Amino acid sequence: CEWLVYPLCAILFLFSLYLIPHWNLESFTHIPHFKEFITIVWLTLPVLVFSFNHSPAISTFTLSVKRHYKEHKSGEKADQILFKTSIMLLIFVMFFVFSCVLSLNAEEFSDARAQNIPVLSYFANKLDNPFIAYGGPLVAFLAITSSFFGHYFGAREGAYGIVRKCCKMAGATNPNQKLIRLICGFSMYIIMLLVGFYNPSVLDFIEKLGGPIIAAILFLMPIIAIYSISKLKKFQNKALDLFVFLTGLLTIVTVIYSF
Repeated sequence: CEWLVYPLCAILFLFSLYLIPHWNLESFTHIPHFKEFITIVWLTLPVLVFSFNHSPAISTFTLSVKRHYKEHKSGEKADQILFKTSIMLLIFVMFFVFSCVLSLNAEEFSDARAQNIPVLSYFANKLDNPFIAYGGPLVAFLAITSSFFGHYFGAREGAYGIVRKCCKMAGATNPNQKLIRLICGFSMYIIMLLVGFYNPSVLDFIEKLGGPIIAAILFLMPIIAIYSISKLKKFQNKALDLFVFLTGLLTIVTVIYSF
């Protein structure tokens, strides 16, 4: 996956630059009312939370840091790597997002959503450029592939842990690890086939399920743990914790509003 990420970052950055001549700045002349603006930002939270979520890769990342650095330096090194990676992710992703937003109008975004296709595939159909026409879907496929592996490894490891714990709770002191891996792998494969066949709306899934669940796991549960477990009190930061907790609550409440 590492060999996919760096070329993808470079390609997306170049594509964002390529879109600059297609920018339409008229959208800046339309300023919505304050209530409408706040509502739009609020309803965007699930997609925003999901887009920047990289929690499935954290366990693999932690093991890698422990292998490469000494025990007493691994925590500090992990913080440095995560900080730099987050900054890079923010810059590349937001520049790409703003470039796409300024190059499409509201009707085109609605059309892309209705077709349930990545924005790069939509640009491949819109722009009269053979390179973009063939390269856009390829880059979108590579981006989806790298994202898939990042989520798959974390989900697989979590599934292994859940099944092992269930086996031990059922009385199996030494469960068969190979059988657990086989069952989990096969189950995940069947689920992926069903999802691929059904082809649900990606944005609907993120807005109504993915984003709120991630917010509950990553925004609310850690804050509750920090203030409930004495060993975690050293991580308390009241101002930041309040912001994270409120953001998580607002993200979850969007589900109620959407229905």
